[in-house]
Amino acid sequence: MKNPYLQLFNSQKENQFNIGNTNYKQRIKKLKTLKVALEKTYKQDIREALYADFKKPYIETDLTELYLVIKEIKVAISNLKSWMRNKHVGTPLALLGTTSWIKYEPKGVCLIISPWNYPVNLTFCPLVSAIAAGNTVILKPSEMTPNTSRVMAKIVKDVFNENEIALVEGDVEVSKHLLKLPFNHIFFTGSPAVGKIIMEAASKHLASVTLELGGKSPTIVDETANVQTAVKSIVWGKYLNTGQTCIAPDYVLVHESKKEAFIEAFKMTMDNYYSKKPEKSKSFGRVVNEKHFKRLTGYIEAAKEDKAIIHKGGNYNANDNYIEPTLISKIPERNPLLNEEIFGPILPIKTYKNLNEVVSYINSKARPLALYMYSKSKKNTNYVIKNTRSGGTCINSTEIHFTNHELPFGGINNSGIGKSHSYFGFKAFSNERAVLKSYWSAPLKVLFPPYTNFKQKVVDFTIKWL
Repeated sequence: MKNPYLQLFNSQKENQFNIGNTNYKQRIKKLKTLKVALEKTYKQDIREALYADFKKPYIETDLTELYLVIKEIKVAISNLKSWMRNKHVGTPLALLGTTSWIKYEPKGVCLIISPWNYPVNLTFCPLVSAIAAGNTVILKPSEMTPNTSRVMAKIVKDVFNENEIALVEGDVEVSKHLLKLPFNHIFFTGSPAVGKIIMEAASKHLASVTLELGGKSPTIVDETANVQTAVKSIVWGKYLNTGQTCIAPDYVLVHESKKEAFIEAFKMTMDNYYSKKPEKSKSFGRVVNEKHFKRLTGYIEAAKEDKAIIHKGGNYNANDNYIEPTLISKIPERNPLLNEEIFGPILPIKTYKNLNEVVSYINSKARPLALYMYSKSKKNTNYVIKNTRSGGTCINSTEIHFTNHELPFGGINNSGIGKSHSYFGFKAFSNERAVLKSYWSAPLKVLFPPYTNFKQKVVDFTIKWL
């Protein structure tokens, strides 16, 4: 059976050098057009679509979807000329008579597969990098947010020609068809389990990949932390987007001396942020669909069976995929809340006595996408950073490292491969081509065959001194 997307792929493949040979002014023009579409033309459509998909508050849409993409575009526009410029490198004495540079060239035809939790952000941010680098791109957003996918399809069709940028909608079967095509680069955001499938498919064509995955991001509150300040930050980061954030705090390790203060501050903060009835709050959204609702409520019921303590929340409503923001402790290690990425509004807490326990516990799990620590102790924070590994880390805050476009964003091992955002995203979609030009080949001729004792001495000299 013929691949239904082969013709689209071939049209982009044929056009890749036309797009790849555009200059920075031409690429900036495209980025500006996309910026207007997001900032003005389709702004309200995007807001309404995300609310229809999972009741995402307009303010969260503006901050976590639109602002971050628009900022990505602004950074690219300001820096693209510099990014594209050849980077000249030094010449060793052994290569006297040559000059060398790095040319950033597009990888070619790229595939971006994006998730449902931040569909606009995680579709268009990598697209900005791909455009900046001069690639042609096929976008495949998630079928779990159909209203948002339809709006994004309109934007792409309005702004770009199909043989340069195209968006295709559909379920997992569409992704399977696309993954059979010989893309030059695949950028995927999603779970580690699906990331392995993407990597396997890419390996059949030796395509490079950027995998933005997830995992269980730990949060540490040590004995020196300001609990009130820490809780305000943790609650915001955890329940933003109804907990459906890849870098959300997944569990909290709180020093035993701070546990009661943490719980009380948590209850007060929850009421302040979302009222005593979060189901009626306009600041709190919903779980994306019934499948994820059942998964998450299954976690809560399993915790109840394990006689865990629910300090706040625990209620839910299947008619609306609503789950109350929930805080749970005394959870057995076998419970899925401590073994699976939660990706929802449930926060487990565990106590500890010393940081050795914390480090051992974190290192017993797969390397996380993010690690957060609340502490006034430089010694404690340094100890944790030196003895753990994660894609990114915030000290006395959560998640905001994602918004700093001067930082690379990405995971490590199970939580991802490769980095994105601004210059790091540009590099992800670029081939760093090594170029060397020779002006005077006399030194090299000395080493050409036939090999003699004199040439051996030249080699010996080179090894020792050059």
